[in-house]
Amino acid sequence: MKNIQLLTVVFAVSFLAACGGPTSQNGQAGAPASTAVAKPTGEDIYKKTCIACHQPNGKGVPGSFPPLAKSDYLANKDQVIKQVLKGSSGDIVVNGVTYNGVMPPQALNDDEIASVLTYVYSNFGNSGGTITPDEVKLERAKQ
Repeated sequence: MKNIQLLTVVFAVSFLAACGGPTSQNGQAGAPASTAVAKPTGEDIYKKTCIACHQPNGKGVPGSFPPLAKSDYLANKDQVIKQVLKGSSGDIVVNGVTYNGVMPPQALNDDEIASVLTYVYSNFGNSGGTITPDEVKLERAKQ
């Protein structure tokens, strides 16, 4: 009887050690989980920073916030970077429609601005393209 109890305990401990230990992000038992924080993607930044005004589909809010979707405003990269860095108030014309509102400067670093703008340029029916952190840095230096 003691042998069965001992065998049961050994089995239980072995089972728990194999299945219940820490797992890594790839699901392998025994490997420590990563403590590094993932760098936010352009989409993550858009969802946190831009979506309230420019909407999930990038179409903005008619009469209030201009669209980023299929936006002719995106043709001038320097202008777009400056818009995010400094914000603006007053008239802005996008796709032939005048908007009069306020966009506050965004509290994002150069990498985040490059990432979110590259996301915008690559989505919402826009033609693609990238913005680099160096381009943002250069525009920031002009301020």
